[in-house]
Amino acid sequence: MAGTAPQHTDGEGVDGGVGLTALLVAAARAIETHRHDSLAQDIYAEPFVRAAPACADWPVRIQQVPDGDDDPLWGRFARYFGLRTRVLDDFLLRSVRTSARQVVLLGAGLDTRAFRLDWPSDCVVFEIDRAGVLEFKHQVLTDLSATPRVKRVPVPVDLRDDWVTALSTAGFDPTVPSVWLAEGLLFYLPSPAETSLIDMVDRLSVAGSALAYEAKLEKDLLQYRDSAIYTATREQIGIDLLHLFDKGPRPDSVGHLSAKGWSTSVHTPFEFTHRHGRGPLPEPNDALEGNRWVFADKARL
Repeated sequence: MAGTAPQHTDGEGVDGGVGLTALLVAAARAIETHRHDSLAQDIYAEPFVRAAPACADWPVRIQQVPDGDDDPLWGRFARYFGLRTRVLDDFLLRSVRTSARQVVLLGAGLDTRAFRLDWPSDCVVFEIDRAGVLEFKHQVLTDLSATPRVKRVPVPVDLRDDWVTALSTAGFDPTVPSVWLAEGLLFYLPSPAETSLIDMVDRLSVAGSALAYEAKLEKDLLQYRDSAIYTATREQIGIDLLHLFDKGPRPDSVGHLSAKGWSTSVHTPFEFTHRHGRGPLPEPNDALEGNRWVFADKARL
């Protein structure tokens, strides 16, 4: 959900639908940033939240939440997003320090990694998302006089359209190793769209490339409709995630990648909670139970 995704209920900007979830994750990153035991720092997250009328009254510090960390949305769910941010930050930086020289953020949303991470000087970060989302981000960052720490190339295109041509036109080189990120994206897509996206990433990736994405394993997403996280998100900020998620069967993207020569690993978020000593742990009727973080590397020839 850090990114935005093709969705017929979504508007052009961040004011509703999947676009609004980008602001939810920005608010979570702001809360994480201000924690004394923060796993990830994003000084731009709070300005995004404050710049959008739809979330002007959302908290950006845990001290602003009456129930603090006991709040399912701004406590546990926000901590999940903070952990996810840290884990994917680490994956991207590890990939570019190994071989990748191009970073492609699929459904980039309000991602600010080009501004806040320590990239090698010869990297380039491509941010693919709808024009309205990128324009909102550009305006907020311009008002802050923010400067990217690496070459950054916004690619304003809807992933339902010919994003490959748009990416190539923007300067993407398919002969150079790349690292791809689909953070909080695929579970908004119908199964054929996910398969097409994964196939296209494979076709555009040479040996030494890498991919990370988030998946959900539940065969029936509605089994968690009354979970604390989904209920709090609906009732507190009016985002019904289960309405936005595609509820059809999911493809075996891990198997698809493996068949194409990628090495893959699949992890629960809770593994990283134990690794970092901070983050969500399993609970009854848990909307995070089926969440998986997938990491893939395309073998070197």
